[in-house]
Amino acid sequence: MLGDLDLVRRRLHSALAETDPQLPVVEALRQAVLAANRFEERQLGALRIQMSLLARVPELQAHATVRYAAWRSEVAGFAAMRLGCRPDDLVPQTLAQAALGTTIAAFTRWVRTPDAQLERCLDEAFGALASGFATGPGPEPGRQG
Repeated sequence: MLGDLDLVRRRLHSALAETDPQLPVVEALRQAVLAANRFEERQLGALRIQMSLLARVPELQAHATVRYAAWRSEVAGFAAMRLGCRPDDLVPQTLAQAALGTTIAAFTRWVRTPDAQLERCLDEAFGALASGFATGPGPEPGRQG
């Protein structure tokens, strides 16, 4: 069931390698995460079920932690290369952790909001990260206030 995480990590690796070196690191990461998480419409129902289970089943969460470490490693390596430092330095590690949290938050919103679009959730979440949360969040579909 977690095979999609490995596929997405490989896609992320390729997308990061293809980003414009002139883009700010967070914007490059935003574009790469969006590219890595593009799925065909027919795949989204099964993906929503998988992500829903992943959010609720402790055994799956534990197993995903190993896969998430590899994902964070990809991001930290990319950030280190772009920033001229080591992957285990504070800034690349901080960016990797923040990017994973941002991605998980976007997927969580997508799973919990039936009419949400995955790409839009990811784009909005990374937009907030890139801006340093300078603007407040927009209203979530189906919620008031």
